[in-house]
Formats: sequence, C-alpha cells, structure tokens
Amino acid sequence: MTMTKKLYKLFYYLTVFIILGACNPTRYLTENEKLFNTGKVYVQQDSFPKDRKEAFEAHLQELIRPKPNKKILGIRYKLWFWNMGGGPDSTNSAIKKWLKRRGEEPVLLQDVNLEYNENLLRNRMENLGFFNAYVTSDKIVKGKYADVHFNAFPGKVYRISKVDFEVDSQRIGQDIISAKENTLLKTGNNYNLDVILKERERIDDDLKNKGYYYFSPDNILVEVDSNRQNQKVDMYVTIKPETTDKALSPQRIGNIFVYPNYTGAGGRADRRLDSVSSPYIDGLHFIDPQNTYRKSILANHIFFKKGNLYTREDHNMTLRHLVNLNTFKFVKNNFVDSKDTANRLDVYYYLTPLPRKSLRFELLGKTASVYNGTEANINWTLRNAFKGFETLTLSVFGGYEAQTGGNIALNSNYIRYGAEIGISWPRLLSPYKWAPSLRFIPRTYAKAGYEFLNRRNAYTLNSLRLNYGYQWKENEQKEHDLALAEIIYVRPSNISDTYRAQMDTVPTLQHVVDRQFSFGPNYTYTFTNTMLESRKHTFYLKTGVNTSGNVLGLMQGADFKDGNIKRLFGTAYAQFLKAEIDFRHYMKFSPKSQLASRIMIGTSYSYGNSRSLPYLKQYFTGGPNGLRAFRARSIGPGSAVPQNLGSDNFFADQTGDYKLEINTEYRAPISGMFHWAAFVDAGNVWLQREDEDKLGGEISKNFYKELAVGAGLGLRLDLNFLLVRLDVATPLRVPYREQGDRWVFKYMEIRNSEWRKDNLIFNLAIGYPF
Repeated sequence: MTMTKKLYKLFYYLTVFIILGACNPTRYLTENEKLFNTGKVYVQQDSFPKDRKEAFEAHLQELIRPKPNKKILGIRYKLWFWNMGGGPDSTNSAIKKWLKRRGEEPVLLQDVNLEYNENLLRNRMENLGFFNAYVTSDKIVKGKYADVHFNAFPGKVYRISKVDFEVDSQRIGQDIISAKENTLLKTGNNYNLDVILKERERIDDDLKNKGYYYFSPDNILVEVDSNRQNQKVDMYVTIKPETTDKALSPQRIGNIFVYPNYTGAGGRADRRLDSVSSPYIDGLHFIDPQNTYRKSILANHIFFKKGNLYTREDHNMTLRHLVNLNTFKFVKNNFVDSKDTANRLDVYYYLTPLPRKSLRFELLGKTASVYNGTEANINWTLRNAFKGFETLTLSVFGGYEAQTGGNIALNSNYIRYGAEIGISWPRLLSPYKWAPSLRFIPRTYAKAGYEFLNRRNAYTLNSLRLNYGYQWKENEQKEHDLALAEIIYVRPSNISDTYRAQMDTVPTLQHVVDRQFSFGPNYTYTFTNTMLESRKHTFYLKTGVNTSGNVLGLMQGADFKDGNIKRLFGTAYAQFLKAEIDFRHYMKFSPKSQLASRIMIGTSYSYGNSRSLPYLKQYFTGGPNGLRAFRARSIGPGSAVPQNLGSDNFFADQTGDYKLEINTEYRAPISGMFHWAAFVDAGNVWLQREDEDKLGGEISKNFYKELAVGAGLGLRLDLNFLLVRLDVATPLRVPYREQGDRWVFKYMEIRNSEWRKDNLIFNLAIGYPF
C-alpha cells in the first residue's frame, strides 16, 4: 500500500470518527436530567444601537457559568468522547479511560445556578456604570435539552462629571500631578471599574520611572461620589493615608554587584565578597575572578548607574539584555536597602551561565504525496567564544529523499549534505557609530555554508553561500535585517547523458544546471503584533529587497540582449532587483480558534547581465506551505502546461519571476492536543519575459485569470513544543486547462479511486504554514 493510500485511509477514518460524534449526546441522561444547551443574554434597552446591543449581549453572555458542552460544526465532540468512554460507568479499559480523559461530562440544567448568574451579570453592568441594573431569567425546556434566557435591564449609564487629583504638595504629589494629562479617567466617559484599575496601574508605572521603587497600585485610592443627579459621578484620586514613608520616597541606585558565574542559592553568603571587590567603574562591581567575560562588554548591558534614580525602564532593560545575551540560563536580581545612605538601593545580579559548549542532534522525517525521506542535523554551539558573548555555531547536515510510489522520474531521488559555520556578536561591528533602540540587543552576524546535492540519475550541484550583516529590533513589533553582503555560488557537475537528452525535450531543464553567481546587499523588515493575545485582530508583515550585481553590471555595460554577458571569476553573474511582501491577518473567534489569512506578493526585474532570475532565486508555489492542493513547483508559470519526462513521469520544476499567493485557513481545537483546520489556497507564478518553451508563462494584465485554486482539511497534533500537521487538499481550479474549463468541480468523483489518486494531495509537515 502506497503512502498516499495510507494517508487517505487515515484521513477517511478520522473524518468518520468525528462525524459519528453527532450521535445521541443525551444517551446517559436520566429521565429528570436535561442537557444545558445554550445560555442567552437579551439586553432590554431600546436606546442602544443594534450593533452596540449585540456586542454588549455577547460580552455578558461570556460571563455565564457553567459553559455548555463545547461544539464544532454543531457536534458536542467532547461530550461524545465522554460517552464513547462509557459515560458514568467506571471501567478499566485503557481505551475508554483515554477517551474520557479527553472528553467532558454533560453540563446539565441543574448545574446552572440562576441566582449566581443573575448577580454576576448585574455586578458586571454596575462595574460598567449601569448602577441601577437588574437581571431576570427563564428556563426553556424542549425534550432532553434546556436553554436559559437572561433578561438584562441596565438602565441609564452613569458618566464622569469631574476628576480631581487630591494630593498634597509633597514631591510624590507633584510627580503625580505632572502626568495627570495622561489620565485614563476622562470627563464625559462612562464610569468603568476596569478603567479605574488601569488608571492606578498607570500612576504606578509613571512613579516607578521616577524612583518610587516601593510604591504600588494599591497605594492609590479612587473615591467615587454618585450622589449627583442626571447620572453623573465625581471622582477623587488620592494616596491612601496608610502608605508608608518608604513608598512615598524616591530611591537612588547605590552599588551594583554582578556575579556572572553564579551557581549557588544567592543571598547574604555571596555578599561577603562585596567588601573585597574593586569596582570596574564607579559603583559597578564584577565578581569574576577567572575573567570569564570582558567587563567592558558586560558593562554595556547594565543600565543602572550609581547615584541615578531607580527607574523601571532601566530595571527591565537590564534584565532583558542579560537574558538575550544567550549566555545565561538564569538571571536574577535583588534590591537591598543600602546600609550607609537612606533611600538608596544596592543592586545584586546573579547570572547562572549556560553550558559553554552544547551539541544538539535532530532527525527529521519528510513525506509529501509519493515522496519520502529523512534528514539529520548536528549543531554544535560555543557560547562566549572570545569572552565578549559571541556565539559560534557549526552545523553539519545530511539527508535523502526517494520516490516510493508511481513511476520513477529522472530526478526523483537525491542525497544532500553540507555544513555551515556562523558567528554572532551582540553588538554592531561598524566603523560608523549608530545605535538603534537600547531596549534590544543588536547583532552582527557572519555565516559561511557549503552544500552538495546529488540527484543520482541527473546531476550534482555544489553550492557556496557567504553572509555578513546586522539584525536589530526597533521595538517589540519591528525588526530589521540588513545583509551588507550575500554571495551565492552554485556550480553544476556530473550531468548525466540521460538528463542532457531530456534537456533537448524540455529546454527549461537547462536553467536548473546553469552556473549561478549572485552577490549584493539585502534588506528585510518584519512587523508583528501577534503577541498581543488580548486583541481580536493581529497582523504580521514581512517585506524585503534582494539585489545582485547592479552596480558592477552598470559599470561594465552588461546587456544580455546584445550578447554582451559579463563575467566575474569566470562566471556570468546575476543582475536583478527583487522585492516581496508577506502580509498575514489573524482574527480570533475564541482563545483557541481563529481565521488566519495571508497574501504573498513577489516581484523582480532582471536586466543587464540577466534575462531572468537565477534558478535559486526564482519563485515557486505548491507544496505543504503554499498551494497545498498541488505538489511543490508543479504550477505555473501562468497557464503554461507542465512538461513531462517520459510516460507519466511529471517533472515538478515550474518557477517564475513573479508570484502571487492568497491563503485563508480556519483553525479550531478538537480535544486536548488535537486540532483541525479548513483552508482555501490560490496563487501562481509568472515570467518577466516571454519564453517559447513555456507558452502562456509571461505575466499580463489578465494574470488573475491564471490563478490556481485548491481547498482542503487538516489535522494538527499540538505538542506545545512541536506542531505536527497533516493536510489533505484537492484542486478546484487548474490554470493550464482551457479557458472556460479551469474550474474542475464537475470532474470531481470522490468515490473513484483513480480520481482520488490523482487529485487528493497529502502533506505532512511541522508547524503552521503561515
């Protein structure tokens, strides 16, 4: 049985397994028990606009406890797991126990405490400013199912009439007043308890950056007077009278002690070294007798200075830098009141190093359609290589891939191996002094890699890659990567006679074995706010520019149109500009379900020394991270018909100079570590110039009519540290068919084994596709 058939059967049985979950969820209920079906909230307030009322109802509805049994597509799948595990019947069966652990007991009407939920909803409305709110409830029973309806009567909302900061003329009072224009309590806004709590945190954050280390949000009191008429409230912000003098006084930094080779539990025992250590600079002490680290480098990542006011910004920035040096396993710090001076803090940093040397071995299995293979990686890391927190890495890899089904194509099997050595410095090595944000550590990197690829019946490729550049973060959401130099050289050899003969039949095969030489600077910009889990809509954007040979080509007057091809070190070099953008949008429906969408646009302009992009820089689509209904490199360019090698031997090598890809995927949990997805993909690649060997491949104004479309379902196994993904998809639109006949719905025959063999594409991969 081929791998495709095995995957198809697995997917088939899983689908049947899930569908059966719709069967009789009330099978174990007694005569008097009713399954809690839904809890609905209806806001009885005619003055609310429709959209606001619906949002308010949805917000209140989320508060109802308990929640009904979870559903997907109307199926109470967790209840079904519990039922399949025997329901209330105790059993010793390992399978039934496994099912029950991943399921949940039926949520019954008797579990819903109406009075508790009424009070919960009323309190929430009061916290939002509806002080005269009340709630009633009704039960609706239909057979074995029951719904609960809550009628919420919010009344009129109370709004803020004025906000007074009643603080005295002490220094802390002046510091609070100086930032009151940033208050979250705005006159005219609704009373909102959540906003009051956030205002206390805002004041605390501001004071922490003015030296008030011992202050806390609990020291702030916001008094509310709701005795005014016309639903108005007055607010008075003050400091609680019981606040300690220490919390009211700003603290300054005293001596700073750093233990960069700390292995103990910390505390007073280690502080006996304080008196014998000599400061590196005023107030900064390094307890490092072995001189493991260069003090000048480590000092750059300590932002506290003796005599300066304590600030939370310096506190967090120092910890962030020490952690991101990738040298220390644990980073702890303590603040201790100075023995000699009042309102002064001595700072202690305890840094536990990671092992200086580490070795990691990875073994990966790969499968896609009829192709299977494996790859092994050995990664050696040397931390603090030259006592300046440099990270030196050496990676050695090797793998193979073989075709295990269908006819053996010319280039089906390959082996590859290679190595890469790289070094990263936690600073910018540049003759020009420029400093990005101090909040994050910039890095300079240098890499050199070699790869040998042997397609045993076709050719071998020797590849060399060199990189040197900078990486830095502007803030938590924006990151930059500037490769000042990227050099790639690929030399083919051992081209078989069979492959040369096929090049006469399929001329585009020549492009694969051309010598490739590109060099030039690259730049990539990345923006993401996906770490903001509280937001319903989050985004990811990655855009970049890739160049090669532009200055040299212009200086030498290279022009392929006139046959004036220029060479460097005996090899024609590539001359092009290439730009691409990858934009993703994530819309959350719940904490674990979302709609993920992506649009990827790639464009290029080859000129002078190049007619098109070199093969290694060209775009392709298809495969587990692109159009999953098509095999990798099997679509395009444009409406060009894929070229075959021999009888039924498809050679998937369809690449182009432009690319458009659009994807959308709905993701939701099933139970525990199991998740599912439904997706639609569309896209294609195109050529910059007409190619007589790929008719229909040149980009035109009608490019949108040449989009390939596919759709499918996926199963995910989320192991927290690893996500295993199985997707099955089928083409919906095939661009190389005749116009008017590119949508293929009418040709679908799911019961036909030959159709399934040719049109159901399985992809097994690690991680999400986007």
